[in-house]
Amino acid sequence: MDIIHNFVVFEGADGSGTTTQLELLEGFFHGALDSEVPRLYRTAEPTTSPIGNLIRQSLRGEIHMGAKTLAYLFAADRNEHLFTPNGIIERCSRGELVVCDRYILSSLVYQGLTCGEELPATLNAAFPLPELLLYFDIDSDIAAKRMEKRPVKDIYEVLEFQIKVRERYQALLPRLASAGVRVERIDASASETEIEVTVLRLVVDLTRKMGYPDIGLQSCLGTYLSRWEKN
Repeated sequence: MDIIHNFVVFEGADGSGTTTQLELLEGFFHGALDSEVPRLYRTAEPTTSPIGNLIRQSLRGEIHMGAKTLAYLFAADRNEHLFTPNGIIERCSRGELVVCDRYILSSLVYQGLTCGEELPATLNAAFPLPELLLYFDIDSDIAAKRMEKRPVKDIYEVLEFQIKVRERYQALLPRLASAGVRVERIDASASETEIEVTVLRLVVDLTRKMGYPDIGLQSCLGTYLSRWEKN
């Protein structure tokens, strides 16, 4: 299976903090005003396209869809996300760093649990993989307590289901690693700042492989870490 270079994916069960960490990462890159810094494009699945919005309505319980229908919609949304003009593949090919909150693995986990492994595996078999995958691992009980604060929950945010989600992630991650994806586990129960520093170090390391010199992001990261350590 093909690997998309410059493509990073955040994965984890609900309540693991992927969205928060992606926001922090985006803020760091936007604050690194250096010509030798790659442009970071933040995105997520489901997308904000008409297909993605339909999926989000279903996840919020506003409309009912069968599990297999959702699996097909996720694959259709992903296909558009990847291959349309200014999509993931085009952006990565021109040197942008694309970071996505959820991707193929979420479908294999969530739809694999709701409609069986075969359909999501078939629908996603031809999609390329990310260069780097950060898996935010957290105890399901801790994640459930975090989600209690949410004003609106989606149909999957049930403790019993999330326990299965975590188990499924842990079972599937080795397959991606064996397919050539660099998989890094993040302790999502750590403090927000500790997680942010770990994420920054991993992503900044990837920019070296993209051909960007250390002087750009490395200097910004060093300044950030110095401030953090003082506090």
